[in-house]
Amino acid sequence: MAVTVETLEKLERKITLSLPVDVITKEVDLRLKRVARQVKIDGFRPGKVPMNIVAQRYGYSTQFEVMNDKVGEAFAVATNEAKLRVAGQPSITEKEGAPEGQMQFDAIFEVYPEVKFADMGSVEVETVSAEVTDAAIDKTIDILRKQRRTFAQRGLDGAAQDNDRVTIDFEGKIDGEPFQGGKAEDFQFLLGEGQMLKEFEDAVRGMKSGESKTFPLSFPADYHGKEVAGKQSDFLVTLKKVEAAHLPEVTDELAKSLGVADATVAGLRADIKKNLEREVKFRLLGRNKQAALDAVATKAELDLPNASVQAELERMVEGARADLKQRGIKDADKAPIPDDIFRPQAEKRVRMGLVVADLVRANNLQATADQIKAHIEELASSYEKPADVVRWYYGDMSRLGEVEAIVIENNVTDFILSKAKVNAKAISFDELMGQQG
Repeated sequence: MAVTVETLEKLERKITLSLPVDVITKEVDLRLKRVARQVKIDGFRPGKVPMNIVAQRYGYSTQFEVMNDKVGEAFAVATNEAKLRVAGQPSITEKEGAPEGQMQFDAIFEVYPEVKFADMGSVEVETVSAEVTDAAIDKTIDILRKQRRTFAQRGLDGAAQDNDRVTIDFEGKIDGEPFQGGKAEDFQFLLGEGQMLKEFEDAVRGMKSGESKTFPLSFPADYHGKEVAGKQSDFLVTLKKVEAAHLPEVTDELAKSLGVADATVAGLRADIKKNLEREVKFRLLGRNKQAALDAVATKAELDLPNASVQAELERMVEGARADLKQRGIKDADKAPIPDDIFRPQAEKRVRMGLVVADLVRANNLQATADQIKAHIEELASSYEKPADVVRWYYGDMSRLGEVEAIVIENNVTDFILSKAKVNAKAISFDELMGQQG
């Protein structure tokens, strides 16, 4: 089989495939005979249907199948011989004017690019580190205490203040007219925790049981209730009950109620520290990994295969549709979602994938079975029954594949950081966790 390879533009290539007609014909005859042995047609016993009737009914579809199979095989052989790494599916068209006894096809496709890396020593990566402080442990304990708080009613003279639970009746009007969702009775919320708009909380703060108040409220332009967004309203609110919060003391009893093995305050703090350190480790790993990969990908020179970008765009649009469907949006599968809004992100993902793949291939950074096992065991260690979690991962190839991908990225990150110029920076626990200090 004669094979010619042409470079059309950047990553686009063309291969001309030649197939002997008699090979196609023999395979079609072979498959039709196989069909004839199994096909059921009224008026004929199984296996006794005349070949001309079988050919009349199944000839076209069989010819199409054979052509697809044979051209696909020829394409795979040709690209393998030419050592081409094909990106996406080829576009194949039949050529006219082929030599007698031959059929010829043009296959146009893209190949994966050659990735040119800058000198790794010139790549700068900023990595971060963070420590679990006593303040971070204290903040976590406060959160746990809040989750277990109880409430006791204040006296009639007790004014509502932050952290209190208040019970109210309210009614809002816009231009003197009630609106949907603007009225409620025996409505409870925690004051000072941002559950209500700031103007609403400011009005309720300082009120006492039995007191009523009218106040103006401006709905933000981006308010989730679109029918009132950006509008001015007036609210009448009546405070019916004020309850003060009581947080449990930090004692051995609290540790016991939280199920800590060492049911002491020291044991609780040690357990929290261990869990926070695990979370910090994974967050640092993720952040430093992204910094290392971004630094190298930014400096790498490569063309992006359009087929790969298009496939990524389709995945992202499909993901957006699935998200809309999950939110209960009607006809989410028909919603017009222009793929251009995802193009920069899709191109970045494809670029990153090609860079990682090239580094793995060139530097033997594949994930080993021991690395995968160690990563799964570390993930499982935070669960009550680690062995069950390990079995869960090993019980599904797709889950194992996800872990393998993470380990490969970790290997690539370690490789980059061992070669690049690393600028280490310490950040606070709150900054790492995305919290306000």
